[in-house]
Amino acid sequence: MFLPEKFRKLRERNQTIMSKKKHAEETSEKELEVNEASENEAEEAAAENAETAEETSEASPEESADAKVTALEEELKKEKDNYMRLFAEFDNFRKRTSREKTEAYGDSAAKTIGAILPALDNFERALDAPCEDENFKKGVEMIFTQLNGILEKLGVTEIEALGAPFDPNFHNAIKQVESEDAESDTVCEVFQKGYKLGDRVIRTAMVAVTA
Repeated sequence: MFLPEKFRKLRERNQTIMSKKKHAEETSEKELEVNEASENEAEEAAAENAETAEETSEASPEESADAKVTALEEELKKEKDNYMRLFAEFDNFRKRTSREKTEAYGDSAAKTIGAILPALDNFERALDAPCEDENFKKGVEMIFTQLNGILEKLGVTEIEALGAPFDPNFHNAIKQVESEDAESDTVCEVFQKGYKLGDRVIRTAMVAVTA
């Protein structure tokens, strides 16, 4: 009786040891699997991080290039705006200078021609005066014609007066005449011719108008 009981206890002990060993082996295998899984996850995470870093590394030059292009475009836009403003200022300066030059020429020409007109009036009066010396009169007429030709080339024209409606912009009325033949405010007599240079009046015509 003693030996079987002892044998049974020994067998139970062995079974317990075997069970613990098996449990330890299973636990070890599970831990190994968990460790392997953790290592795999760590490797995958490291790989993903590496890929992300690589993508970031690859994207960085592109982003840097885009930033440089944007900066250059902004700089080009500013330079273009500066150029357009400078061009507009120069164009305005050119137009203003040209206008001032034209006005200065017109003023100078008008003053010069205005100074010559009294001499032209005297030549005309000389031609209207009686003269027995035909050669002298012919010489005066030639000078008068030449002088008129020069003024015409400069753009000087005579202001229409006799028989025209009175216009205070071109006529200087110094006399009013009663007339039944002409309409009122009509130039009926010219005492001194008027002239203009282009659209600029150099001298108004001195006239008489009908009442």
